[in-house]
Parts: sequence; structure tokens; C-alpha cells
Amino acid sequence: MSSVLTQGESPMPAQEAGFLSKERIIAAPGFNRWLVPPAALAIHLCIGMAYGFSVFWLPLSKALGIKDPIKCAADVGFFQELFVTQCDWKISTLGWMYTAFFVLLGSSAAIWGAWLERAGPRKAGVVSALCWCGGMLIAALGVHLHQFWLMLLGSGVIGGIGLGLGYISPVSTLIKWFPDRRGMATGMAIMGFGGGAMIGSPLAAELMKFFATANDVGVKQTFVVMALVYFVFMMGGALGYRVPPSGWKPEGWTPPAKQADNVMITQGHVHVRKVWGIPQFWLVWMVLCMNVSAGIGVIGMASPMLQEVFGGSLIGVAAKFGELDKTQLTAIAGVAAGFTALLSLFNIGGRFFWASLSDKLGRRLTYVVFFVLGAGLYASIPGSAATGNKLLFVAAFCVILSMYGGGFATVPAYLADLFGTQMVGAIHGRLLTAWATAGVLGPVVVNYMRDYQLGLGLPREQVYNQTMYILTGMLVIGLVCNLLVRPVQAKHFMSEAELAEEKRLAHDRAEASVVGGGTSTYRPSLTVVVMLAWLAVGIPLAWGIYRTLLSVGKFFG
Repeated sequence: MSSVLTQGESPMPAQEAGFLSKERIIAAPGFNRWLVPPAALAIHLCIGMAYGFSVFWLPLSKALGIKDPIKCAADVGFFQELFVTQCDWKISTLGWMYTAFFVLLGSSAAIWGAWLERAGPRKAGVVSALCWCGGMLIAALGVHLHQFWLMLLGSGVIGGIGLGLGYISPVSTLIKWFPDRRGMATGMAIMGFGGGAMIGSPLAAELMKFFATANDVGVKQTFVVMALVYFVFMMGGALGYRVPPSGWKPEGWTPPAKQADNVMITQGHVHVRKVWGIPQFWLVWMVLCMNVSAGIGVIGMASPMLQEVFGGSLIGVAAKFGELDKTQLTAIAGVAAGFTALLSLFNIGGRFFWASLSDKLGRRLTYVVFFVLGAGLYASIPGSAATGNKLLFVAAFCVILSMYGGGFATVPAYLADLFGTQMVGAIHGRLLTAWATAGVLGPVVVNYMRDYQLGLGLPREQVYNQTMYILTGMLVIGLVCNLLVRPVQAKHFMSEAELAEEKRLAHDRAEASVVGGGTSTYRPSLTVVVMLAWLAVGIPLAWGIYRTLLSVGKFFG
């Protein structure tokens, strides 16, 4: 009998454990924990396409006109565009799908995070696959009928729910499998979310080119094909999840004794329903919000800023941005696309690099580096722009984007250190409301300040200076909040009885269960299975990196 079962209770018999139940995926002895990260990557690489959905905006903006958009009448507002069938959607209207993605991601992760901890990552992964891929199919129907409300409902709302569940599905599981490398483990998975667009965007472009005809831009068919491909990968990832038995530790590893250098790592566990009332939660909330707000602001302005600041010098022409002709503008737009691709590589690599480094530095010190170094780099950009130093300008943006990605990948381990591992997935889900907030705050600040500066008559190459100083101020706020973080007081942790009850509700078992055969089938050819699992996610990721490097080549060329 498991040590966490209440008196007189017996484990659930194999025949009563449903295929998606958490009991069915408790790992058997001999299971290799390195099979779990590729399962998480399989899901994150698919839902990460949310970052790349802008590849559809231009084709969709001329879905009816094909070559040129059929413009709506001036009196057709946003709500009329939801149902209009005689004219094309504006790109600004289509952008609401992008907003819906990240608002729904944060809110759904917060709402269903506690359910996920008890239902297990397999069930959450399957629901995520159904929502994300089903949402794309509904969006395809919306394109076919030219009904934007169907696209918004499908990919925006239903797909956004799938994003939230898929994003947090592996967090708690990976942290429990890798107590010795929490940052590295979550960094591997969340790296996949950053890399999703790197694979999905060129794939979508190739598919649209293949399906396009004289009467169709090919988006509908692309949605259908990508939904089917993603469903196969996401289901493979969901079914590949395994959870360790309660109290499991890697062979030969012992938890470090509580010392001054790891005083932030707790041995207790906080219940998710209590985190709203704990100051440390809100401090970390502000830490993430400020880091992401500044980073999103940079992502949104990087390409136009490069073009407007350096103008014709990007293509060897001694002229400012406003003096270039249409052909020259097209040429520098291609250079800027390569710059954006370069930033995406640093965004992805930073997720793994900084999260892994946080295992050595500690989470709080890692964020200190983010904010101090980041503030210095943001403040340096106006200077490098004024002197025309492209190398310093580009280097600053690359490091900033690496720390933007690193902030996402490091924060789950930060939460596990502060609040324990029992409900870290649910707590992480609630923290993602900071991401939803930052998704509005960052772009609003950047766009408003740019328009304001242009309204004052400032040259285009100078309109971003004030914005950079505002973003620097955001990082200073984040730094102060991070320095105020202290270990959580003992009164907030669950008692032994409460923890035992939560483990019972979460179907934890002190000894591995092989309900229905479970993981024992992996053991005869474990090394081969691990290699195949990593190849399944590694090959698409390598293809995405290759395509991105081709774009980067245009920038350096």
C-alpha cells in the first residue's frame, strides 16, 4: 500500500484506471527520465506557432481580392468585420487573434492549473491537442465561409485555451523528474515554445505557396494540414508523458542541506489557493511582468527601428529612411527580416542557456543579471543608434532577447524554489496572468510613445530614444521587486496532513505503478527509444534553425 494512501484505502486497480488517468502514467522502475523532455518539446514546438501566426495576416488580408485587398466601406467597424463577407479583413483586425492567444493562454493556465496537477500531464496534453488543433480546423472553416468570428473563436479562444494547458502541462512533471536541474529541465521545454514559430512559419509559407491558386490564397488548406500534423505530434507528446512516484530522486543524488547559498529553496509545499495572499507571489509576478513587458516592446519595434534608424546604410546607400524609393525600402525590409530571424535564435537559445545557468547562480541572482545588464543595454541603444554603430546596436538587441526568453524559462524553477514542487504547475499557471498583462502593457507603451514622438515632429531615427528609457525604468522596477523576494514563511506551507490529502487527490503513489503495462515496455531498448524520441523533435527543430539561418544570412550579407 502506498504511504500516501489514507487508512483502509487501496490503490486503484488497473482495470479502473482510465487510459488518460494519472495513475496509468506513473513510471515503472528503470524508466529513463530523458524521455520526458522530448515529450514536452513535441507539444511546445506545436503550440509555439502562436508566435508565428502573423505569417497568415497578409494572405488573409486579401483572401477575397487575391492580388489586392477588397477594402471595406469606411463605416464598417470591427464588429461588422466579424461577419462581413463582401470585403477583406484589415491586418489590424486579424491581429486580435494574436491578442486572444496570449490573453487566453494566461487566463486558462490560471483557471485550470489546479485541475492539471490532479488530472496529470497526459490528460492535459490531450485536451491541449484537441483545443489547439481543433481550433485551427474551426479557423479553416472561418476562412472558407469568410467569417472572422469563427476564426477568432477557433484559433483565438479555443486555441488559446489549448495554448495555456499545453504550455504548463510539463512544468510540474519536469521539475519533479529533474530536482537536481530544475532550470535546465524547464528551459528545454520552454525553449520549444520559442522555437515553434521558427518551424511553423516557414512550413506555413511553403504550404500556402503549394495550395495557392488563381482563386485561393491557400490559407484554409494550410490550416487543415498543419492542424493534422500538429495533432500527431501533440498526441505523441501527451502519450509520452510519465510522472515519477512520490518522493523519487535521481540515483546518487541527495537534496542539498539548507545553507546560506540555497536558503531560497524550500522543502515545503504551498497550496495554489493560498498564493494570491503571499507577497512573494506578487513580487515574482511583477518580476515576470516587467521583464516580459520590456522584451515584448523590443520584439515589436526591432524590425522597424532598425530600418528607420539606419535607413539606406543597411544596403550601402547614403540616405535616410524617408528618402528611399520603393525598391530600396523592399531591400532594407529583407535585411530587417534577417535581423528578426537572428533575434529569434537568441530568444530560443537564451531560454535554455539562462535557465541552465540559474541552476548554478540561483534564480534570484539570475534575474538580477537580467535587470542590471538589460537596463544597461536598453539605455545604450540610443547612443549606438546616434553614432551609427550597427554592431553594438544589434549585439544589444540579441542579448536583450536572450534574457527575455530566459525569463520565461527560469521562472518555473523560481516558483518551485519558493513554493515547493507539489503544485508548482498550478502556481505557474496563475503567474502567467503577468504575461497576459505584459502582452498589453508593452506594445501599448511602445506604440503610444512612437506616435507621440512622431507627432512632435522628431526625425524617425530619434523617436525610439524616449521609449528605451521607459523600458529601462520597467527593468529597474523589476529589479527592486526581485531584490525584495525572501523565503516564504512557514505558515504558508501545507501541513503533513494537508500535503498527504493533496497527494491523494493528485493520485501520487510512493512506489511506481505499472497500471495496464505502463512504462515497462520501454526498458528492453531504452537507449534506442530515447534516441528516437529526441530525433522526432530534433529533426524539425534543426530544419527550423536551418531556415532561420538562411534569413539571418540576408542580414549579414
